[in-house]
Amino acid sequence: MSTGVGMSSCCLSGKVHEGNPVGRVETIGGLNTYVSEPKDDSKAKTIVFLVDSNSSLSPTTPPPPPKNPKSKPTTNQFPPPRRPTIVFGYEFKNIRLLADQYAKAGFYTYIPDIQSGDPLPLSFLQNVEPPLRAQESLSLAEKAKNAAIVPTTLGPWLLSHREAVTKPIIDGFINAVRLTPGTHKIGAIGFCWGGRYAILQAHGRAMDESGSSGVGGVDAAYACHPSLVAIPGDFDPVTKPLSLALGTKDSLLDVASVGKIQDVMAQKTEVPHEIRIYEDQVHGFALRSDWSSDKDKQAMDDAEKQGIEWFEKYLS
Repeated sequence: MSTGVGMSSCCLSGKVHEGNPVGRVETIGGLNTYVSEPKDDSKAKTIVFLVDSNSSLSPTTPPPPPKNPKSKPTTNQFPPPRRPTIVFGYEFKNIRLLADQYAKAGFYTYIPDIQSGDPLPLSFLQNVEPPLRAQESLSLAEKAKNAAIVPTTLGPWLLSHREAVTKPIIDGFINAVRLTPGTHKIGAIGFCWGGRYAILQAHGRAMDESGSSGVGGVDAAYACHPSLVAIPGDFDPVTKPLSLALGTKDSLLDVASVGKIQDVMAQKTEVPHEIRIYEDQVHGFALRSDWSSDKDKQAMDDAEKQGIEWFEKYLS
């Protein structure tokens, strides 16, 4: 039975971090993919990042030249420029910077665009729910207004990107990565909506419809504040090492839900696993923390360290 009925608004808010990504974009398995390489270019330890939603950065469109070069520009000749639209997903700066950090630690990293051009604008997402400190200053009316935006905006998106649509795309990408020369072991790291799909990849390789070959599946997985998880349904089939990073202020996974996950995983004594709880951290803390808070920044850094140490252990 699923414990979540929608994506948390915390998952849809956050802060854009400073810095410039150093990787490149390639087409892999038919998907636009951000790639960041380790210093030695080795693909022996590969990590696939699974993130909330697709992203797009639309540059301001320059106006066309006037029809008559001698005439002065008019409003009719110059269509209004498009403002840059920043949204979460494979183009979101925070996730690319994080992939760069994993690459510096020796992992070959991929961030595939698994949503194929269906963006959620950051301008909307940042207004849905601010960081925890700002949340505490909101009135009940303001909180209710913000909460009402979530289902009307996300409902159609979640329907379009349901499991029956998304999982085959991820499985196909994992297959493409496995066929890349030099690839040895593969890990999946997921955040929020993508966190659940990292857990599903920890089920191991599944058989295709013909039953003749395996699809998807990774050697180890790490899920940060996963959303829309089914308990125990998503956890019972886990057969690969799984690490979880959860916050005590997560608006989707409450204390009771976390306890149920701990109970399920405790019975899987043959499967390496860990569940780390981060005090006072909201849904989305591992990727979109407010860096103006030392505590939040430390939690995000610790979550990064948790993932790197996990994959160092189980992808080596």
